[in-house]
Amino acid sequence: MQTSTDQARHILKATFGYDDFRHHQADIIDALINGQDVLTLMPTGGGKSICYQIPALIRSGTAIVISPLIALMQDQVDALKQLGVSAAFLNSTLNAGEQREVEDKLRSGQLDLLYMAPERLLNHQMLNMLDRCKISLFAIDEAHCVSQWGHDFRKEYQQLSMLHERYPEVPRIALTATADARTRGEIIHQLALHQAGIFVNSFDRPNIHYAISEAGNGRDALWHFLSDNHANDAGIVYCLSRKNVEATAEWLNEKGRTALPYHAGLAQEVRSRHQQRFLREDGLIIVATIAFGMGIDKPDVRFVAHMNLPKNIESYYQETGRAGRDGLPSDAWMSYGLQDVINLRLFIEKSDADEQFKRVMLQKTDAMLGLCELTGCRRQALLAYFDETLAEPCGNCDNCLSPPETWDATIAAQKVLSCVYRTGERFGAQYVIDVLTGKSSERIKHNDHDKLSTFAIGGEHSGAEWRGIFRQLIAHGYLVADAEGYGVLKLTQKAWPLLKRDCAESVRLRRLSKPASTRTKKTKFTAASNLTGEEQTLFEALRALRARLAKEQNVPPYVIFPDKTLSQMASAQPQTPSQLLDISGVGEAKLARYGETFLNEIRNSA
Repeated sequence: MQTSTDQARHILKATFGYDDFRHHQADIIDALINGQDVLTLMPTGGGKSICYQIPALIRSGTAIVISPLIALMQDQVDALKQLGVSAAFLNSTLNAGEQREVEDKLRSGQLDLLYMAPERLLNHQMLNMLDRCKISLFAIDEAHCVSQWGHDFRKEYQQLSMLHERYPEVPRIALTATADARTRGEIIHQLALHQAGIFVNSFDRPNIHYAISEAGNGRDALWHFLSDNHANDAGIVYCLSRKNVEATAEWLNEKGRTALPYHAGLAQEVRSRHQQRFLREDGLIIVATIAFGMGIDKPDVRFVAHMNLPKNIESYYQETGRAGRDGLPSDAWMSYGLQDVINLRLFIEKSDADEQFKRVMLQKTDAMLGLCELTGCRRQALLAYFDETLAEPCGNCDNCLSPPETWDATIAAQKVLSCVYRTGERFGAQYVIDVLTGKSSERIKHNDHDKLSTFAIGGEHSGAEWRGIFRQLIAHGYLVADAEGYGVLKLTQKAWPLLKRDCAESVRLRRLSKPASTRTKKTKFTAASNLTGEEQTLFEALRALRARLAKEQNVPPYVIFPDKTLSQMASAQPQTPSQLLDISGVGEAKLARYGETFLNEIRNSA
């Protein structure tokens, strides 16, 4: 008799085309098959979906997958159909007839997996329908949405504990790539997963190169970054506001790159069209607010660029994790400035949230600032935030590759704090910088601040250098932006010992990093980097064939075969169906559908 483990391994190879499980996949699948609840934390691209898809194919009934974004369900279902799996989704993009057809298949037990948003699941009519169906399991994707402390909070997720009460015999799996200790605890509490098996994989994404720099001219820095590293690659550029999204997308198009905006202010059909183009076309850039990206399955996103400071490390990790899902080298690049620091604090302080929530959010912002301003390995600090230890520096972040200079900024810090104090703690950073550098504006003269002892005492630094100093003093807790004063800087308790020279410790700060244009140009890596000239030619021919097939079926090219699979085909050049099955990512369904077509392309290239 075949055991569940044997069944799972057979499906992994026959359906998905992979030889071995990764991370804790085998243990997670075994627990779920045997009816145990599971909480799993696995990095983006780590293979979370297989953890519930294989049990769905083994257990009797239909697996209900709860996903927060309806825009991505179609692509997930398309990918499963390519594998010969019976899958469908229920959301508002379907007309009444299409919804009835899916519901009929659900009632008759014809579906292996059914995707829906939590709002639809919680509908009484939907629940009554599920009561009459055989359900194999519930998969709660993006489970961090349950946390009120998180970056993607959705109140509907907190109602999903009813699944445990209403369907006590149906196992549940909650999955996320992003959760610190507080968020994990809240997921367990809110979803009633107290008896669940907990599987925490490494948060490390070693293929991602992290780089964070101070904003000078952010657009110029972005363009140098793209030109030097990703001249033709697909990627995501995140901006804070809708206005900046539109302006940056327009600017990139003027510079010769195809870039599309994405934000909540656009019509739904426009957002959907832009997202579909991003998933289906090569080399396209999406410029977006953080409304874009949750659950993006596109494997060949080569870079994620932030033009502003993310509000917390969870957001940063989640957003940068959309790069390099295929495991190939990718970039997480960020440019931020003093105003980002002030704006984030003001946003939290001026919110209507209670004081406890504000304190937690400010702590998270401080952790994000700490990641930006540290002089050591960024990956070690990023992983430490998620309670994971990296023994040695990673060697693949900007600080490891180009260790930043630090300097004794004690006197400069005292000048700043003194000037803030003597101007009455009533002004923002730029005004105080003008006083320090001796700018005799009408406003300064009107306030008699040109007569202060701190007037013009900061000529040793440029305005840009002072802005970097101010930003770091805020990050290190010597200054705070007052919410009521719209960015007015005030001294903190930490500042007074330094200002009064009662502090024996020196203040060491980072020097401004080199402009992006002077950084060492990195070698470009692709799925075909290790191919010979002839193999590269075949790889491109296989990509063209894939593109044609994808267009005919109106699906993203990667759901047919990812680049890594095509690269292996170009290298191994299989000549028979059995040899093609040995290629990672080729299962029996895809062999039957595409085998001869791709084999003919390979044979004709010889």
